[in-house]
Amino acid sequence: MSVINFFIDFVLHIDSHLVQIVTTFGDWTYLILFAIIFIETGAVILPFLPGDSLLFAASALSANALYHLNIWWFIIIFFIACFGGDSLNFYIGKNLEKLLARHTWFTKLIDQESLHKTEAFFEKHGAMAIILARFMPIIRTFAPFAAAGSGFPYRKFVRYSIIGCTAWVAICCGAGYFFGNLPFVKAHFSLIIIGIIVVSLIPALVSYLRSKLVRK
Repeated sequence: MSVINFFIDFVLHIDSHLVQIVTTFGDWTYLILFAIIFIETGAVILPFLPGDSLLFAASALSANALYHLNIWWFIIIFFIACFGGDSLNFYIGKNLEKLLARHTWFTKLIDQESLHKTEAFFEKHGAMAIILARFMPIIRTFAPFAAAGSGFPYRKFVRYSIIGCTAWVAICCGAGYFFGNLPFVKAHFSLIIIGIIVVSLIPALVSYLRSKLVRK
């Protein structure tokens, strides 16, 4: 199975993959999921990792006593991963010139098109883009990077990052914990995950279409 096929399978059947992780690694599951969210947010070069769907699925499992997972631990580690990833991302954006001087290959790994879209999104919405972007896959990975590149002060960025991370974790984890184990949701879990992904991509799609229309 290729990397792309594995990624698609992981996202669409994230519940079964999480069950495998839990049964195989036990309490190390918390650290594994922390790493995925931290990297998705902070690494800049890996915006395609699952975010919203992972929080939803993990929280749904924590509501099932069979897996012995604690929802509060998930809320804590996801918030730390989210906020820590934002800060790392901001640091990379602020020190980009130094990083490029040492590692010229770094810029080749960054999706320039997504970065330009995020910069336009940040210019349009200002500081609120930091909060709004948290609910938009791909764009949320580049938002701290774009904010740092525009000269946005870190102290001000932290305030908006905390609000965005808190809201994102609360909504995604809350939805998964309270609704993830409903019979209908369990029976159509893959479709629900696809729905979450589609809904979260709508703001980015609308922004993209508007920019196309403005250019025309």
